[in-house]
Amino acid sequence: MLQFKKNYFLLTILLFIIEVCIALFIHDQFIRPYFGDVLVVILIYCFVKSFFNISVTKTAIGVLLFAFLIETLQYFLIVEKLNLQDSKLARTVIGTSFAWEDILAYIAGIIIVIVIEKVLFKKK
Repeated sequence: MLQFKKNYFLLTILLFIIEVCIALFIHDQFIRPYFGDVLVVILIYCFVKSFFNISVTKTAIGVLLFAFLIETLQYFLIVEKLNLQDSKLARTVIGTSFAWEDILAYIAGIIIVIVIEKVLFKKK
């Protein structure tokens, strides 16, 4: 079950750098709020696949459920409940507001993962 995959890990690092650049330098109405959310589930997927030999479908569903959980915690104002509202890091990583558009962005990201993995790379 444990198996290091360098390609996924390198992709994780690349996606993380892109996400940090988006968070620090892009303050628009599309890239940061939507494209960033699409990329974050792809980043998490690649991170999991870097270390675990789990099927594409199981990993994709697990990542999507995790993203839904984080979004649900945003709905219940988890950052404030944990008294982290003054932490820029917590506000950025966890997020502070629920949005249905984020759910759609996560779904889009997972669809991209599945298409790339199953259609382009023909993995089971």
